[in-house]
Amino acid sequence: MALRRRTLSLSPYFRRLTQRCGQRRPIVTGRDRLFRVSEAVQDALATGKPVVALETTIYTHGYPYPENVALSSHLESLVRVNGAVPATIGILGGRALIGMGAEELIELVSAAGNKNTWKISRRDLGFIGGLGLRGHALNGGTTIAGTMVLAHLAGIKVFATGGLGGVHRGGENSLDISADLTELGRTPVTVISSGCKSFLDIPRTLEYLETQGVGVGTFADGRQGEVDFPAFFSRDSGVKSPKTILDEADAAAIIYAQSVLGVNSGLLFANPVPEHSAMSREEIDSIIAEAVSEAEQKGIGGSANTPYILKRIRELSKGGSVKANTALVEANVIRGTKVAVELAKLERRDGAAPQREDSSKLVIPPNSSSSSMRESRSTPSTERQSVQPVDVLVAGSLASDTMCDHQPFHITAQSTSPVPHTSNPSSISQSPGGVGRNVSLAAHLAGAKVVLASAVADDLAGSSLLDHVTKSGLQTTAIRQLSTIDGARTAQYVAINDTNKDLVVAMADMSIFARPELEAPGYWTAKMGQSKPTWIVVDANWSPSILSSIFAAAKASGALVAFEPVSTAKAARLFHKDNHFVTSAKVVPDHVVSLASPNHLELSALYNAAREAMMFESEEWWSVIDSLGLSGGGSRERLVSVAGRELVEQGIPQQGIQLLPFIPNLITKLGRRGCLLTCLLRRGDERLTRPENAPYVLSRNLSRDSDLGGLYMRLFPPFMEVAQDHIVSVNGVGDTMLGVAIAGLARGRTLEEVLPIAQEAAVLTLKSPEAVSPHVRDIQDKLDRLR
Repeated sequence: MALRRRTLSLSPYFRRLTQRCGQRRPIVTGRDRLFRVSEAVQDALATGKPVVALETTIYTHGYPYPENVALSSHLESLVRVNGAVPATIGILGGRALIGMGAEELIELVSAAGNKNTWKISRRDLGFIGGLGLRGHALNGGTTIAGTMVLAHLAGIKVFATGGLGGVHRGGENSLDISADLTELGRTPVTVISSGCKSFLDIPRTLEYLETQGVGVGTFADGRQGEVDFPAFFSRDSGVKSPKTILDEADAAAIIYAQSVLGVNSGLLFANPVPEHSAMSREEIDSIIAEAVSEAEQKGIGGSANTPYILKRIRELSKGGSVKANTALVEANVIRGTKVAVELAKLERRDGAAPQREDSSKLVIPPNSSSSSMRESRSTPSTERQSVQPVDVLVAGSLASDTMCDHQPFHITAQSTSPVPHTSNPSSISQSPGGVGRNVSLAAHLAGAKVVLASAVADDLAGSSLLDHVTKSGLQTTAIRQLSTIDGARTAQYVAINDTNKDLVVAMADMSIFARPELEAPGYWTAKMGQSKPTWIVVDANWSPSILSSIFAAAKASGALVAFEPVSTAKAARLFHKDNHFVTSAKVVPDHVVSLASPNHLELSALYNAAREAMMFESEEWWSVIDSLGLSGGGSRERLVSVAGRELVEQGIPQQGIQLLPFIPNLITKLGRRGCLLTCLLRRGDERLTRPENAPYVLSRNLSRDSDLGGLYMRLFPPFMEVAQDHIVSVNGVGDTMLGVAIAGLARGRTLEEVLPIAQEAAVLTLKSPEAVSPHVRDIQDKLDRLR
């Protein structure tokens, strides 16, 4: 099994190196000597990926070394985990770097406090760059103003930071006003911060921003009605925010509109400090008053004023301000990343924004007009039903299925398949279907509490499906009904089968599962927050953008995720570039998907999609693969002993192993050959030590530096051989198997325990005209009897 790094592919660095061999050296311009955008950021901007700018003053003039190194790495990780590319901006050797590498960041932040490490605002850029050209190489941490200038030059529109500068107390006399405010008035970059520093004059700061033409809004963050502009350490300031922003999708739409209209000023979106880390307004006001009074008595003003006051606040609060500061910076980076992701989606759709479920949640003060805000015509189908916690939430398709079984007048060896380009005699039946519906019903019949999260149109087919779901005993609180006036159509699936009931061709209209109304991350977060599932099953009928939102919400909920690939074409959506939440860095234990159930063709599609997306080239992926300790020849023989030579020759076990860092449990459905379980075991898993499991443990990780215990693979034969004349329909067989398996896992059982029972349930459906056999209910007792 060729998993050695040198034989798989050249790294991006060596590919670029070989491509450049024989070429003339590129011409270095004056701008190149002063300004560099990293290749990662350039690539992201060129391909429409979301990018988030991060400042560096927080490291050079805020946190001490080495805490600043850890924070810089952590904040960049938060950007990546939430689906964007971080662009940390700073000055090294007089050169502005947009997208600093790890070594560059360490070099900069380790020089914190050094006299040759400046605090860089707009006014300082020419000085530090010019001195660098003359050989006096200086470093610099960029302030909000300095970061905005450089981000705009690079083409970055979203910038996440801690707190904004503002008008100092007494600023009407001293004219001590932060350059951050004037920069917002002339540079079209959106800043996400926790308002401005608490010790500043907040009312005058907002007044000055209005004069500069800066749009200011505050995220509702779950609150209703008008909200306060935050006061950095505390969520409330006593000053109402000019606007209230519902969520990241609204924020992105505002940025997009401002950009398209060519308004050359920035936007300030205030994000309140998380409640669990916020300081009370009374406490912080008292501390600030004391710190400001001391500064005035000692005559500390100008650029020294803010660092001094922040130092005293830290001391007087006994570290409480540090906790709040760290929490708010993290929250702002996460919020800013989500805004950037939504903005990237909107730009790809040329402004075709998803309509909000409830427009009334956007609060605009009475003196502003809101009559032009268009309310969504879409509504949840059963909003008044009570929402109960469940074992499983299935985010998947609900469709009307039409099955056409070929029935020629005279059966011959040549007549088993329908004849193209003409009418064929057949038996046609219609029934409710959809992968999501099938998985939900199977899990429900197996005894799990299930809610189906899907979408239908307000047409006859949609109404019929909703009625069916209700009669099946499933909750419908998470099924959204969209308006046909807006072009929505209930999903339809038509299958053409041969005389053996094997699929020949299928046609599907699943366009409703790519509707922009369903892309808002808050929509999925709300559904999962209401139902609190243990497992979330996601099928690949959703568009990559919607999948990204579902995965992000699932990760935030803490539930385990199972992925059903649906088809070879749709399986690739897991690693599609528009699915921002699944990245090459998200390997175990930070993986997104815990389980997938492809057939062997879908497994190959997943593997090829991951390879084309360069998922197998990340250091994180190699770290997991290397820890498995798989050698070339010996590993192949072990695979043959477990999976059989035929599967190994087809590359099925090898493809599964390479996907394990992203999906640590794979059930590959092999039809009449059963199914192949491939998984990573945690350290301490009893299968690593039980003698009966020894033949299936292909490798062990002996290092104590990882939670990874080993690689496990086992071929499960089919539950029984089913004679051809007993097969009624293959539709829904795999869905039934997955639904029953998830129902067992939700009860705390292991995959090895539930797979044979899930295979038995699949056989029941194979013999049934229904997409999920009603007799699946009979296997509940077998799940109950598992130890």
